[in-house]
Amino acid sequence: MKISNIHEAKSQLSKLIESALAGEEIVIAKAGKPLVKLIPYQEDKQPRIPGGWEGKVVMSDDFDDELPPDILAGFVGEEE
Repeated sequence: MKISNIHEAKSQLSKLIESALAGEEIVIAKAGKPLVKLIPYQEDKQPRIPGGWEGKVVMSDDFDDELPPDILAGFVGEEE
């Protein structure tokens, strides 16, 4: 495990990224206290399955009706 302070991390970011990609664990610290870990990004391999909220969300019949004037005024920054 490599521990790097913030100043070193700023000036050596490219090298730290290469080390992380090569499998080394990189920890960035401030005043000797670990703050963050630099790790390679791993894309989520599982595809999303649609329909997870099916039957759980109900759209009101008046969803797309015109808003009352006082509420509409609040959205456009006017005072009613």
